[in-house]
Order: sequence, then C-alpha cells, then structure tokens
Amino acid sequence: MNLIQMFQRFPDHEACIEHLETVRWADDPHCPYCGSVDVARKDERGRMGRWNCHDCKSSFNVLSGTIFQKTKIPLQKWFLAIALVLNAKKSLSSGQLARDLDMNQKSAWYLAIRLRRAMAGKENELLQGIVEADECYVGGKPRKGNRRGGDKPHKRGRGTRKMPVIGAVARGGKVVAKPTSKVSGATLSAFIRRNVDLPASLLITDELAGYRAISDKMRHAVIKHAERYVDGMVHTNTMEGFWALVKRALYGQHHHYSREHAHLYIAEACYKYNIRKDTNPFGDFIRLAFAS
Repeated sequence: MNLIQMFQRFPDHEACIEHLETVRWADDPHCPYCGSVDVARKDERGRMGRWNCHDCKSSFNVLSGTIFQKTKIPLQKWFLAIALVLNAKKSLSSGQLARDLDMNQKSAWYLAIRLRRAMAGKENELLQGIVEADECYVGGKPRKGNRRGGDKPHKRGRGTRKMPVIGAVARGGKVVAKPTSKVSGATLSAFIRRNVDLPASLLITDELAGYRAISDKMRHAVIKHAERYVDGMVHTNTMEGFWALVKRALYGQHHHYSREHAHLYIAEACYKYNIRKDTNPFGDFIRLAFAS
C-alpha cells in the first residue's frame, strides 16, 4: 500500500482505531488481560476506543498488549511508518523516517525498532527442497578501498571484528538468518537442524569445514569457490543475493549495527524477503502485530 492509499483509507486517528478493532476482534471484542467477553465500550471523551472489562475490572483498548500499546505517536504516523518500512527494499534509517514523518529521530528509532520486533516474532516453517546455506560478516568498512588514495581493500570475513551472520534459503522460497557469536561446526549444525527439514532437503554450501558436521544427517553438495562459483545446480548464488540486500541496508542506510539490536535488522531483511510476493503486505503485517 502506497502513501496516497494510506491517506485515503486512514484519514484520521478514528479510522485507524476502527480498522484495528476490526482486525483484532471483528464482532467479538474481548479483554486482552483475562479473555472475558463481558466487556463494554467506555464512554469517555477524548479517549476513543476505551473498553471496560466487567470480570477483571480493567480498562483497555485495541492497542493493549501489542506493539502499539501506550504509544504517544498518532496511529496514522504508525501506519505511514509501516508502509514506508515495508516499501523500502534496502531498509530505512531512523533519520530518514523522522524526516518523512515530521518527528524527532529518537521517536522514529523507537517506532522502527518496535516494527522490527514484530517482524522478528514471525515463525517460519522449516525450509525444504534445495536449500543454500552460507555465512557473511557485517560491520566495519566496505571491502573496496580508495585506490586513488592508495588505500588497501579492507580485510573481509573471518579473522576480523565483523559480526558473523548465518543464513539459509530455499530456492524459490523463504530465507532465515541470525547473527551468531562465532562460526563453528556446532553453531552451523545447530542452525541448520533448527531451520531445515533434513530428510526433505538437499543442502548446498561452500567448502567451509564447519558444514561437514551436518553431512551425515542429510544430503549435502559442496561448491568449491576456489575453483568455480556455479557447477550446474550446485551454487549459493541465491544466498549471496540475500547477503547483498543485508549489506546494502547496512552501508547505505544504517551504517552500524549494535550487538544488542543486530538480530532485529537481520529479521527485517528476512521478513521483507519472505513477503516479496505478498499482495497485501500492510494488512498481513497488522495481523502479525496482533499475533506477536
């Protein structure tokens, strides 16, 4: 949904509340704290959408227990932020979001982090079929140096202070990735076991020795990058394409990922890759926000 459609469909706060109540409750409003359906709309000026629960005596609204709870940011800005973030293939910085929504940078960062937490909470089914697995390292400076200034290219990957990220993608399907403290046989094997349907999949990796730990549990093909990058159907180009999106988001928008929040930015990249064929990403995200 583009911004013009957002303004037309949700012209004010009341329209946003009405839409959220329809998505969350339809014709069956209930208390988010005790689950009781013995509730009634509260007649209170200036606080549209408040409800009373006659069982637990709590007061609530449709935002209670969601990423929108207790927000002081107008819901229309939340909706616009969702559209902006979902439409930004290579992510969106908090500074840019603040300028687009006429708010300060800290509020925009807070809002975007909540959106990413919802994305990180989406559970995916096990990957099946031809599954490519690979790892990348994010952070530091881009590999390419300034040749006119005599700079040497920055060292890549292992042996640097860059943050390792493990990922796997089903060809034509979905991707899963997460930061890790180290890349070893144990971490790689655990990641693949947790996210891949072993009996129903063919795993394709590069020649990194750590992947040998999973070879006796499933079919496994190796592409030796020292010799070639593609050998028929054996390659990791799909995974490399996803890593390119992750790195473009880092270098072009965010510039730095803290260890505390890095998994949220990786989750955002995974979420948007996985909904690339979705015809209603805004509506599906709203439903996800109430499910997480």
